Amino acid sequence: IRFIKLAEIAIMILATLGLYLDSPLMLLGVLFLMGLQSTVFGPIKYGLLPQHLGEDELVGGNALVESGTFLAILIGTIIGGAIASLDSDIGLWLSATVLSVSVIGYFTSLKIPYTPAVAPELKINWNPATETVRNLKFLVSNKVVFLAILGISWFWFYGAVFLAQIATYTQYTLAGKETVATLILAVFSIGIGVGSVLCEKLSNGRVEIGLVPIGAIGLSLFAIDLYHANPATGLEAIYSWKDFIENSGNWRILFDITFIGIFGGIYTVPLYSLVQQRSDEKHLSRVIAGNNILNALFMVISGLFSMILLSNDFSIPQLFLITGLINILVAIYVFTKAPEFIARFITWCLINSIYRIRQLNLSSIPKKG
Repeated sequence: IRFIKLAEIAIMILATLGLYLDSPLMLLGVLFLMGLQSTVFGPIKYGLLPQHLGEDELVGGNALVESGTFLAILIGTIIGGAIASLDSDIGLWLSATVLSVSVIGYFTSLKIPYTPAVAPELKINWNPATETVRNLKFLVSNKVVFLAILGISWFWFYGAVFLAQIATYTQYTLAGKETVATLILAVFSIGIGVGSVLCEKLSNGRVEIGLVPIGAIGLSLFAIDLYHANPATGLEAIYSWKDFIENSGNWRILFDITFIGIFGGIYTVPLYSLVQQRSDEKHLSRVIAGNNILNALFMVISGLFSMILLSNDFSIPQLFLITGLINILVAIYVFTKAPEFIARFITWCLINSIYRIRQLNLSSIPKKG
């Protein structure tokens, strides 16, 4: 992680140079390097958690990572938007910001406790094609883990459809300016954070996959309601975020987007925790790498999916509606292939409704053995 964070500082120095030279080609190269750096960081980040957290802390750890990620995206978007709206010295402020963040990231990484490699004998395969095949084989070997990763990848498909269309949806459906788009992103990101933390509370410190069907139901329900809340299209951007909030009819839209975020957090956190819990620790980083490959593939497919529908005169609200309906089909497929999700869902509902169970002195029971 420290090497990756040092590389990030170097990449941001290149970004500063690209901004100074006003070189779009160089900045595209920087964007590629940022993607590459994130690809290496992801498996290490998620692979690190089970080595430092107990099983009862795993859900909470993933909840903090998930909520922190989306809140960081939100803060970055707001700061980036504020810098872009400046009259002058945009390049200077951007350069100072990205360099500062990368340096802070490196010094933060120095606080990470020592973590020995779980497979020090592993040789790095520099062939991306064969290594991709090998990583995907790790996924398929464990049915429940593979289905969990398919569920995570589907969420990135679902999320990419919504996030990619926020600016256009805000302008043409909500008649909102850029500040309204930031507001929409804010309530979505806060929703993800709340849902992630709420998931930890609802699961009582366990990896509770019974919450995944609840998340799936919420993702479909509120996507469908978002369509019915405002199916308009072709409007002109006239409202600021204050004007938008003052119109009581728009509260339903904010409510729907917030709860899409909340149920997204409830959906993904148990799946990430399940992958970490059920995978062999010597293969975990490679399983997460395979997960990232599938995530990226699903996001690319989501872009093509959106392009095809929008080019065939579907509106953005209709795109959201169709995505919410497909989510039902994906959930049915995953839950029929792994009935454990539904069994745990029913059990969780019964324990928290009809059969109210009090827990005393659970600390007396050994975690293992």
